[in-house]
Amino acid sequence: MSDIFDYILVGGGLQSGLIALAVRANQPGARIAVIERGAQLGGNHTWCFHARDVSAGSAPWVDPLVVRRWTGYDVRFPDHERRLDTPYACVTSESLAAHVHRALARAGSSARVRTTAVKVASDEVEVTTSDGGREVIRGRAVIDARGPDRLTSSDGGWQKFLGQEVRLAAPHGLDRPILMDALVAQVDGFRFFYVLPLAEDRLLIEDTYFNEGSHVDVSALRSEIASYATRHGWRITSVEREETGVLPMPISPPPPSAKPPLVAGYAGSWFHPVTAYSFPIATRLAEHVGTRAPDQLFGPALDELAREHARQLAFGGKLNHMMFRWYPPDKRHHILARFYRLPQAVVERFYALELTTLDRARIFVGRPPRGLSLRSVMRGSR
Repeated sequence: MSDIFDYILVGGGLQSGLIALAVRANQPGARIAVIERGAQLGGNHTWCFHARDVSAGSAPWVDPLVVRRWTGYDVRFPDHERRLDTPYACVTSESLAAHVHRALARAGSSARVRTTAVKVASDEVEVTTSDGGREVIRGRAVIDARGPDRLTSSDGGWQKFLGQEVRLAAPHGLDRPILMDALVAQVDGFRFFYVLPLAEDRLLIEDTYFNEGSHVDVSALRSEIASYATRHGWRITSVEREETGVLPMPISPPPPSAKPPLVAGYAGSWFHPVTAYSFPIATRLAEHVGTRAPDQLFGPALDELAREHARQLAFGGKLNHMMFRWYPPDKRHHILARFYRLPQAVVERFYALELTTLDRARIFVGRPPRGLSLRSVMRGSR
């Protein structure tokens, strides 16, 4: 191919989508190519973030993606329930894909689906197409964002879940999400239900586990979701969408690299290692890319962004070590219950992955959560 793009984004998921939107918002004339091996951009996902995670002033191009907002959320544990007033927002794959396609609908830009990258370099990407052919696509900057399955570290555990978007026979009565409902049997690790009220008769219900194993028994989790709905008096009339996820929660996440080609998203460690929330960090990196010309992408600003993120990653790894090495699976919910007794501002900075030194001390200092295995701590068990 003779054309040279300004940005080649490998992978058509969240990170590439956000970069494409940030570039278009800040560099209207940029030529962008997105390469996706699947049949569509965006995949099949729901992404959420807290208001403090993404400020409208720093990334105004995010706001149109939001399909639902709430004024706060609830958490529920056996010995503690809390209502937090941090606004919360939801973005869907459909919303992301629609906006990215509009951003690419300009001369010189394109989205290539069913196209697999087989070789990624700093200035070109070799791909195989759906008809078995090969092609080299050239660009001034190449960003590799091909997803969590390419993350090199797997020394901790996994966040795994099954989510169903369901239609109900009657209104559910929820006015805000339940981010963690741990009033359920603590099996297969720390377990909780995540519930988003999408409309008065529509919910997203996810059965979620923090565990060392990555296997998801889809059939069993479908039954658990049905039982959970029944216990709450919600009669499901249809399942409109289903999604699964298996996301790494590493103890030793590799620090992000600030060298070309830029490895972004999960594969580059640009995510939250404890919560697996990827939207805030992906937005941060997208804003950096979008506000710089391709030949100015690398340098002191990206180096500092990577260093600060690496510091936050390292602390998150310590929290994962505590969860997966110091506590037996059925006691891990005590860690989160204690965490949600901290001041709301600390909780907000935790989700935004912007913890201060004092925040870190408040998380670790004091009486440890119940269930701590001193034997595991003393022997430094991995």
